Amino acid sequence: MFNQNNNMFGRQCCERQGREVIEPTINKCVERVYQHEVPHICPIHTHIINRHVYNHTYTPRYTCSEENQIVNNECGKCNGFMNR
Repeated sequence: MFNQNNNMFGRQCCERQGREVIEPTINKCVERVYQHEVPHICPIHTHIINRHVYNHTYTPRYTCSEENQIVNNECGKCNGFMNR
């Protein structure tokens, strides 16, 4: 009933540790699917050119200025009247 590898009917047999019997591990595979929303920014740039056209006209504007000049005529100085 047992083969050379201590397998019963071709299966792996359990191990014995003290009084407990540890059965072979049953592996379960759980597949999970995670969905993520990844926002993408798509920049769109609009360049606006404002063209300002200035038409220059020329109109004469007349001005006038006036200057006052003072001329002092000195007919001598105080030192000419000194006490002699």
